[in-house]
Amino acid sequence: MTIPGSGLTIADVRATSVTVPLQAPLRHSNGTHWGRFVRTIVEIETTDGLIGLGEMGGGGASAENAIIALKPYLVGHDPARTEALRFMLANPTASLYNNRTQLLAAVEFACLDILGQHAGLPVHALLGGAVREKVEFASYLFYRYPSADGSGEVRTHEQLAEHARALKAEHGFRVHKLKGGVFHPDYERESFRALAGELDGDRFRYDPNGVLSVEDAIRFANGVADLDNDYIEDPCYGLNGMRRVRENTRVPTATNTVVVNFEQLAANVLQPAVDVILLDTTFWGGIRPCVKAAGVCETFQLGVAVHSSGELGIQLATMLHLGAVVPNLSFAADAHYHHLRDDVIAGGKMPYDDGAIAVPDAPGLGVRLDREKVAEYAELYRELGPYPYDRDPGRPGWYPLLPNHDYADPAIGGRPAALETEPY
Repeated sequence: MTIPGSGLTIADVRATSVTVPLQAPLRHSNGTHWGRFVRTIVEIETTDGLIGLGEMGGGGASAENAIIALKPYLVGHDPARTEALRFMLANPTASLYNNRTQLLAAVEFACLDILGQHAGLPVHALLGGAVREKVEFASYLFYRYPSADGSGEVRTHEQLAEHARALKAEHGFRVHKLKGGVFHPDYERESFRALAGELDGDRFRYDPNGVLSVEDAIRFANGVADLDNDYIEDPCYGLNGMRRVRENTRVPTATNTVVVNFEQLAANVLQPAVDVILLDTTFWGGIRPCVKAAGVCETFQLGVAVHSSGELGIQLATMLHLGAVVPNLSFAADAHYHHLRDDVIAGGKMPYDDGAIAVPDAPGLGVRLDREKVAEYAELYRELGPYPYDRDPGRPGWYPLLPNHDYADPAIGGRPAALETEPY
């Protein structure tokens, strides 16, 4: 049987890894972004010459080989048949071995980009139509090592508040998220309270990436419960641990780690542990699964926000199209985007306006590559190579246990020796 489709056929698949500098190295509970993001740009070309764009990360390493390995699956396929692609590339049982969900997402981005260009419509029009013209974002705040020029350190309560004030003045953020799990939770609770004290009238959220014990998570949440919190995100790891936190605090819980597929979403509906589901277009396998998950959340009155996994402009566009079509988007989205010094899309970085970014309205994803920038940052990746995202350059040999009890010392400042060869 011949299945009608778009009439388009995939002819080629290309992948290019790039390194784009950050303002300063970003510390997190498992390690550090070492002053730059490594992202793999995906291009899917049809026999008609349309080129769709995708993007994915890789924990500081290239994903080029994994993407190119999909070429035999994709060449000759109709890019409109994204549901068939889901089972071709990431069949649930096969994925126990090949772990292709994030690869599928990058392919889906590019296929939707192609379809939008072919139809002359933005991707949000293919997904049901926009209900908003812009998406609000939170000021994703990190503790940071100094950059190579000595600027940008965020370690003390005062440095954190100063950094947040500067971002608010520059971009207009009214919601502030602290990425924690770096220092002892008592220290980070003081930082969080100092932040809230400096930005009266704004809203706040805290995310230690699941490394706190359940008891420490409860203690932290209750210690900030009087503030204007959106939620506490992944304070500990696991649905049952999150359920215990939820039952012992009045601060809403959120996750992007333990509800990232439909089986976990169903488990959370049956036995609630998480109030707000953070939808990541990469982790869920594409924009379309996120839209479907948002529909489930709407049915069961769960909160929805858009999660960030370290995007350049292509993935940011997918986040904007998702945010545009989800009617129950009830929180500001996350983005690492303002930490970037540059981007690989034509026209440069998308601007914030009063804390929000406009949803692209050109056909497809609405972004195109700046080929000179791609070449520049591909060469930089070849020069610098990968870095270990899950290691802290200031703590050689360290890695966290779950729950963690071995935290960094906030009294130790400066730039680690392991970063001396890093240019950013």
